[in-house]
Amino acid sequence: MFGKISLCIVLAAIMALGVNSCRKTGTLSVGGLIKFSVDTLKFDTVFTTQGSYTNGFVIYNPQNEDIILSSVRLQDPADTFFHLNVDGFSGNNISNIKVRAHDSVYVFATVKINPNDSLTPFYISDNLVATVNGRAFSVPITAYGQNAYFIVSDSIGVNTVWKTDKPYVVIHYAVVGPSATLTIPAKCRIYMHQDARIFVYGRLQVGDTTTADSVVFQGDRLDRAYFGYLGYPGEWGGLYFVSGSQGNTISNTVIKNCGGSTASYLGFQTQSAAVEVDSGANLILKRTTIKNSIGYGILDFQGSVTATMCMVQTTGAEALITLQGGNASLTNCTLANYGSFAITHSDHPTVSLVNYLPIGNGVYYSGNLSASLNNCIVYGSLDSEIYCDSLAGATASVYLGHCLMKTGSYFGRFVTLENCIRNSNPLFKDQNNYDFHITAGSPAIGAADPILNPGMDLDGKPYSFDIGCYQH
Repeated sequence: MFGKISLCIVLAAIMALGVNSCRKTGTLSVGGLIKFSVDTLKFDTVFTTQGSYTNGFVIYNPQNEDIILSSVRLQDPADTFFHLNVDGFSGNNISNIKVRAHDSVYVFATVKINPNDSLTPFYISDNLVATVNGRAFSVPITAYGQNAYFIVSDSIGVNTVWKTDKPYVVIHYAVVGPSATLTIPAKCRIYMHQDARIFVYGRLQVGDTTTADSVVFQGDRLDRAYFGYLGYPGEWGGLYFVSGSQGNTISNTVIKNCGGSTASYLGFQTQSAAVEVDSGANLILKRTTIKNSIGYGILDFQGSVTATMCMVQTTGAEALITLQGGNASLTNCTLANYGSFAITHSDHPTVSLVNYLPIGNGVYYSGNLSASLNNCIVYGSLDSEIYCDSLAGATASVYLGHCLMKTGSYFGRFVTLENCIRNSNPLFKDQNNYDFHITAGSPAIGAADPILNPGMDLDGKPYSFDIGCYQH
């Protein structure tokens, strides 16, 4: 019996092999077609001289037979901007690439653009041409190039005003020396390379409140397809105000997609924060947005931070934290955290005001804390979004006036609350899409301190006694 079963199995296997051999696919020698996974391979703005960016697509064979791509090439043989890699083979004219029936091959293109004299973005293009049995198929490749001022591990030792005719790209770091002031005027665009930071020993003055034009800090990888996401947090480091730095102002500015991982630079162990203000340094923020930081939004480490009509939202850690004390004064600010595709809002409240720094094994360093939040919204997806705590060894004083907060019931004796609204939905316009304007019926409307007048809101609207950075 066992022998008969074994013989049947062998015969079945031989028959299967025979059937498969009959179905063996040939190679198409006449005609045929291919399909591309994109209509156009597009690169967003590429900064000149700054390495190469990569994007890709697929060439698909829809036939029941194999095909041979006799060539995959760039249409312009003199093209020096784009470079190809087809199925693992590099070159701008690659021959004899086999594509199985109903299968595909990957094509990766890189672009590197040399500078020219243009002050505005310029357009370059070519076509990828794939040939099958003498028939050519093509897909356009396009990119925009942008000249820029490049700051590479540079120190600024004298008073300097950056220009606005071209953007700035900061690679590794820029240091504002102890006796220098760096002025970044309205309309300036600053693109920060991976983990790049600006260190301020002297003074940094960014933007102004007299124009509608803003300053923008963001990552320099503008080819978003490279990341697969639009607006990825942690693309670069942050702004670091060294102990003793005085007279710093940031106005009408957007700081986004930052808070890159902790790093050791120039003898400092920087934290994962969009803005860090260290002991004895001070910073004034007006009508400024900090968003999409993978770490902290504002880290006040025994420094002094004053913020008016500012938005801090979507941060991986606290939007505002004081560590080991410090001075923080916020008026008509909105601090909101609901998480995002890349940020999980679960472990940190939106605001932490504490006068100590835990260093492990139950050991803490303490420092005097003085904080006040007036007319501020502190809200998010957690049960409580504000945490206040103090330890002996240093003083602590926190004032919360006319604030709309999501919070628990307990506050320490060092916390004073006056006319605050607790756990009442602020009715943001669209928190899922990070639009934190208040809408009709919001409890924030008309509930601000009538004595304070912080001026125009984040949109440039006049103050109408609403809580938060946006007036209705």
